[in-house]
Amino acid sequence: MGAAVYNLRLALLAEGVRPLVTVRPWEHPGAEAVIRNGGSGALDDHTGPQFRHLEARRTNRKPFADAAIPADHRHRLARAAEAEGAWLEVVDSPVQQSRIQHLLAEAHAIQIRDEAYRAEFKHWTGRLPADPEGVPLTAAGPAPEQQDRYVLRDFGQGQGRQRWPGRDFEREPLLVVLATHSDGEYQQVRAGAAMESVLLTATALGLATSFLSQAIEVDRTRHEMGRVLGGGLHPQTVLRVGFGTPVPRTPRRNPAELVMTPTP
Repeated sequence: MGAAVYNLRLALLAEGVRPLVTVRPWEHPGAEAVIRNGGSGALDDHTGPQFRHLEARRTNRKPFADAAIPADHRHRLARAAEAEGAWLEVVDSPVQQSRIQHLLAEAHAIQIRDEAYRAEFKHWTGRLPADPEGVPLTAAGPAPEQQDRYVLRDFGQGQGRQRWPGRDFEREPLLVVLATHSDGEYQQVRAGAAMESVLLTATALGLATSFLSQAIEVDRTRHEMGRVLGGGLHPQTVLRVGFGTPVPRTPRRNPAELVMTPTP
């Protein structure tokens, strides 16, 4: 929801409108956010590249190159999160990396034992290319294997492209955790906007991104993830960042299906 709001803000700025956003407004209890016309506005050096790369953003589940991310790129990703009131923690400590590795594996094991989770995951993945929802096989990425350092989900349901022998995922991906200083539905919408700001900034910098969300989706491991960050932060998502090869665009629903005409 927060990511959608952020994209709407960029689109309005591109049309010369300054958006005024109220998250979870008390006067509209059924709305997650309300956007109002705030007068004239324009894209700037921060939002301009994001808007120009909006349609190019992809979730890239393929292996990334074993190449270091420049320090300037890392700083710009962090600033993109901070501009939306969030914190982006770059996980470069071997101790933190090891703990997150184990938390991802633990959360993944908990989820795959849950029949309802398995049914929902199966429903939304392995879709046909023309399906406007879910994850099609073209975006599933290679099949995960036991030797992968970080546990990966099988978005291809066993039909994903098999990997060449010895062609593993990168050994040292850049992991970043997007977190907020407090938690709740308001903060989670704001976190979604910060996440989209980070993803679009990464796209503009020529970086590829994908999600390692399992540990965020299980209460116990999410709490432990907060401790990994040193306490005082509420993790909202985990991203894998690197230099990747292009991936195809996935289908989307017709925007007309998502627009409601106000009743008089």
